[in-house]
Amino acid sequence: MTSKNTICLWYDGTAADAAKFYAETFPDSAVGAIFHAPGDYPDGKQGDVLTVEFTVAGIPCIGLNGGPQFKHSEAFSFQIATDDQAETDRLWNAIVKNGGQESECGWCKDRWGLSWQITPRALTDALADADAAAVKRTFEAMMTMRKIDIAAIEAARRG
Repeated sequence: MTSKNTICLWYDGTAADAAKFYAETFPDSAVGAIFHAPGDYPDGKQGDVLTVEFTVAGIPCIGLNGGPQFKHSEAFSFQIATDDQAETDRLWNAIVKNGGQESECGWCKDRWGLSWQITPRALTDALADADAAAVKRTFEAMMTMRKIDIAAIEAARRG
């Protein structure tokens, strides 16, 4: 990796699986170098996958197979901007229907517990509207959703 800043994500032996899933799901994503442990360590054996370099939507990451001690939480998430409902549906469904779970307001978790915000640009634009009433209507509509429905967001924005 050539980036000065890389996100390190902790996994319990499944970093390579996660990296492969992200590379197959998100544009501008890929799996890079895979490093195997040169010796035994507290939660693994010599030869086990220790780290995996990967990119998610252009962001360099390292998956560390550190064991079960630390879990992902909503305190960290990837926010993926989508251009239309088809892209929103594709990414949401890829995460949720592959062992993930839905949450509120465009948030979901993948099967490894990592949080994702699948955020249509139409929502971001509507929440930045100069019309305070339009923003309030948009916000209230968003608060009733799990996966974001762009048509409903646009209708709420228009009033």
